[in-house]
Amino acid sequence: MALTPSTMQPLGSPMPTFTLDDAVTGAPFDSATLAGAPATLVMFICNHCPFVIHVRDQLTAIDADLRARGLRTVAINANSLRTHPQDGPPAMKQLATTLGWAFPFLFDATQDVARAFGAACTPDFFLYDASGRLAYRGQLDDSRPGNGVPVTGADLRAAIEAVLAGDAPAAEQRPSMGCNIKWDDAR
Repeated sequence: MALTPSTMQPLGSPMPTFTLDDAVTGAPFDSATLAGAPATLVMFICNHCPFVIHVRDQLTAIDADLRARGLRTVAINANSLRTHPQDGPPAMKQLATTLGWAFPFLFDATQDVARAFGAACTPDFFLYDASGRLAYRGQLDDSRPGNGVPVTGADLRAAIEAVLAGDAPAAEQRPSMGCNIKWDDAR
């Protein structure tokens, strides 16, 4: 497993707009539907990544715990189908259904959305405030596959709690770490 860090985009950046197909419903999902949400979490994940597998129960729990308070969650898979067909929409639908995800799991076939966000790894987290500005980009917590640290979601949960309270998350934010996104152009 090669570790790739997130790019730590500038705080305050506006959320890129996008329309992508939901692998579960097959319907297009437009980011405009997120406007005005107290907090929006955009996660870049995929099916096969051991870093995502390690934390996906916590991803489910964060959405379930905070949705009623105004968190909107969207997951996006941007991995190349050429090199990783096992991450394609049919497998995405099966995973989301098996785990009972209440949030959309979108497929970025062109990888343009991942590039617009500056996504680099899976998992990669981008949290936006009510005005659609980037408030947090960083790790879920200190846990990694095999390091023995429990998965708690502490860093991301603290950031979400701050945004939901109308506050800025802590300025010190540690990059997420995971597998690199599997780019079609092998960048």
